[in-house]
Amino acid sequence: MLEWKSSKYRKPLILKGARQVGKTFILKEFGRREYKDFIYLNFEENPDFADFFQGQIEPERIIRNLSIYFKKEINPDTTLIILDEIQESNRALNSLKYFSEESKEYHIVAAGSLIGIMLSMPQSFPVGKVNFLNLYPMTFLEFLDAVEKHELRDYLENVADFSPLPLPFHNELIEALKAYLFIGGMPEAVQRYRDTGDFQEARKVHREIIDSYILDFAKHASPAEAQKLTLIWNSIPGQLARENKKFIFTAIRKSARAREYESALQWLENAGLILRAYNITAPRLPLQGYKEHNSFKVFALDVGLLGAISRLSPELFLRGDKLFTEFKGAFIENYIAQQLKALKEVDLFYWKSPTGKAEVDFVVEYKSQIFPLEVKAGINPKGKSLRSYYEKYKPNFLSRTTLLNLRKDGIVCNYPLYAINLFPELALSCTVG
Repeated sequence: MLEWKSSKYRKPLILKGARQVGKTFILKEFGRREYKDFIYLNFEENPDFADFFQGQIEPERIIRNLSIYFKKEINPDTTLIILDEIQESNRALNSLKYFSEESKEYHIVAAGSLIGIMLSMPQSFPVGKVNFLNLYPMTFLEFLDAVEKHELRDYLENVADFSPLPLPFHNELIEALKAYLFIGGMPEAVQRYRDTGDFQEARKVHREIIDSYILDFAKHASPAEAQKLTLIWNSIPGQLARENKKFIFTAIRKSARAREYESALQWLENAGLILRAYNITAPRLPLQGYKEHNSFKVFALDVGLLGAISRLSPELFLRGDKLFTEFKGAFIENYIAQQLKALKEVDLFYWKSPTGKAEVDFVVEYKSQIFPLEVKAGINPKGKSLRSYYEKYKPNFLSRTTLLNLRKDGIVCNYPLYAINLFPELALSCTVG
């Protein structure tokens, strides 16, 4: 956001993300820290704010009226204008186009329900006239900061090679990862855990968030479509628990057909509530050109919410390493998908051999290179899939993430699950010979 603030090509900024990932908090903190002052309009809390944008949209008139209402001068360089829940006012959303064209000196940021904003297109959406920034649930690194393990985050971010971490650090990070797998990255759940130290309190927040999503289904979709959205959402744990994690429509209900549920799946993806990883026929650039549109896995946006949908207790997450093998490693694969999306903002793909006997969990396109990544939930990294991939495609890098410490085994680079932030950059020092 600092880069946006200083850019001479700055346009109004829309912060995109699923409901309750912390958009409002981030924007207010940005206003407090980086500006002399800010004004805040929430169109859901106060629908009357929409009236400032009625009639002919004239940015200077809008600024003048807001200045009178808030009883403060709105300085183009030192005042941030925050438009929250902007999907509730099509005129306010459309006004961003006019600010971009006629009054670009003003610093304007907006946020709202992602699906609500999507539904405003194309009538009100200022296509090409805004900047975007994606916001995801907190990553494991951000979680470390939130629970005051700042030194461990700094340590992970400054790892320069595959030398193993000191065992005390490794063990502490494994325990922190167990907590994260239960709590996840939804800011309110993390805050509740930080305030109380009680995992069950975090779970209460998860249930409240899930309830709000179900209400969103009813608010933004027809009754028939809302039912499909709920069925898909509730099916995610079962889909991931299968040996073959490919999304199967008949697992929702026996009579389900792809054509009947695809629009609901797309709705959930547009709303930021699910992540999709597509199978590719070959790991070649660009990966998008080799994806199979009808063969994909579906992950929840947050591993903590996945646990809540699955109704798993804290004991499973915190006693021993049982969590890492339950649900056939589903939580770990969901965790990796979530981290890759937030940390690298890459599209998610996986590779499966034509015979189905080998599968590489993630294939990542990053800086014009392709990196295969095998995900193992335990400490036994043996597997034939990565080797099969290598024999067929001879990649420059092979990577695996497990509960083991940082290490390099011949041509394979092992990333601890807690250090997935190092993938794939650290692999540049792990060249296949």
